[in-house]
Amino acid sequence: METIIVQPPGPPRPDAVGAGKPELLHMGPGDVAEFGRGLPGGGGVAVVLPDPGISRRAGRLEAAEDYWRLSNFSRDTAYVVENLEGAGEYITVAPGRLGAPVPFEFSRVVLPALSGTADFKVFAPQHAYLDERSAPGAGELTVHPYALDATAKYFLVLVALCEPRLRDPSDSALPGAGDIAERLRPLESCRGLTRSAVNYHIDYLAFAKLRLDVGDEPGADGNARTGAKRTRLASLALRFGLVREEHLALLPSRKRPAPQGTCS
Repeated sequence: METIIVQPPGPPRPDAVGAGKPELLHMGPGDVAEFGRGLPGGGGVAVVLPDPGISRRAGRLEAAEDYWRLSNFSRDTAYVVENLEGAGEYITVAPGRLGAPVPFEFSRVVLPALSGTADFKVFAPQHAYLDERSAPGAGELTVHPYALDATAKYFLVLVALCEPRLRDPSDSALPGAGDIAERLRPLESCRGLTRSAVNYHIDYLAFAKLRLDVGDEPGADGNARTGAKRTRLASLALRFGLVREEHLALLPSRKRPAPQGTCS
């Protein structure tokens, strides 16, 4: 079981999570990986941050059971871990701090650099949530194969994707990324949601949370692959009840406000 997925810095691509560009680092319980500038030529660390203002060995990541720890090897510089699902929420890891636990599912690790800042992303898709049906003392708890956080933005994307079929099971049409962004934008937490961001969440759901085996079909264009991915996501989510009718309440109302009259 993998605990975290590390995305090193690199050019943004809509298919980065799925296709592994930039290359992703998968870590399971007990795995460690160091980050920093590395040795001349970029070797010596798993996550390379090529800025002359960053130490060759700046810190270390440690994967635990369902979370991860960050160690800061700097003697005088703090690092920041941002919650990408939160409204500006972050934690600061003090200089010399070892094994600081990080509770976020979507994180960005930010280091000061000569170019301003350097950063990389860490995803923790195996976060555990209490099963209310599990009684204390009943033995080892069951790990849910699809641990989804209903408060996360990726879950809103999944609900919006499944909405047409939840409202009408005979409706085979699925919304595209642009449609989903427009559907969610009235929500305060989604004001700045873009088509690219929706695609990113779809990739995260497909490859990290629900672990779909979506390969690139020979001869298929990008739109076809994305459409197949959305179809399989919606089918799995609805088939196993990961998204249900009650979740539609998370979406903004579809009723448009009545136009107000004007005074002459």
